[in-house]
Amino acid sequence: MRFEIVTIFPDFFRGPLDYGIVRRARNAGLIEIEVHDLRVFTADRHRTVDDRPFGGGEGMLLKPEPLFDCVESLGVAPRERRLSGEARESVVLLSAAGKLFTQAMAHELAALERVVFVCGRYEGVDERVADHLADRELSVGDFVMSGGELGAALMLDTVTRLLPGALGNEASSKTESFSPVEAEARFDERGRLEPDSTAATGGLLDAPHYTRPAEFRGIAVPEVLMNGNHDEIKRWRRRSSLEKTLRNRPDLLQKSVLSRQDEDLLRELQDEAKEI
Repeated sequence: MRFEIVTIFPDFFRGPLDYGIVRRARNAGLIEIEVHDLRVFTADRHRTVDDRPFGGGEGMLLKPEPLFDCVESLGVAPRERRLSGEARESVVLLSAAGKLFTQAMAHELAALERVVFVCGRYEGVDERVADHLADRELSVGDFVMSGGELGAALMLDTVTRLLPGALGNEASSKTESFSPVEAEARFDERGRLEPDSTAATGGLLDAPHYTRPAEFRGIAVPEVLMNGNHDEIKRWRRRSSLEKTLRNRPDLLQKSVLSRQDEDLLRELQDEAKEI
């Protein structure tokens, strides 16, 4: 898979992309990454990439000319073909005004052959870039950063770890928080998770995990995780996953596929919370 990054700060990416899974994927030939300096695609001696917005307002916007010239020089397919899915590539504009980037979107991007990240800066970019050049406008959260570089590195890492061969254990990406609802087809006729789904999140936050030593500073690992009873471990993990989701991200419960067993556990947790 090929990643292209359009930015006014190409040196920024010399650090974030040189470690961990991204580095191993590059060395293994699973991904290619090329960073493009937007200023190369300017025509004036000052290498100007920004300008004041029409109608007034604070700040500066990235101009459309260098962005269109840069992206089009990469030989990307026409926007219509990208939007239809005919071309297995995407031009992603990083923007605080974009749709929230999710694990499901990461899976969509991981199925493509090429992704071009356009890193916004200043107060944003000329809207014609979003409407006529990019086919996706994405944000990494409900906050504003100085530019899209950090977001691009985040998305690139998230997508890379979903590619076959990128992780040491291929099952890891399927059992983490925010994974697509892998557990949906693993409920038995009584609405319980199948035995091989002890770690499936089903759209919830992942359950807590522990490693050695079994006791650290007087804090012991939950006994259930060491008794070898897989049914009890499965139930504990699912209950813990529901508990953490209810506490930290209750909004995810509205989007998760819950079994009848999950609903019973959730009622238990809610009743316990009322008693505190």
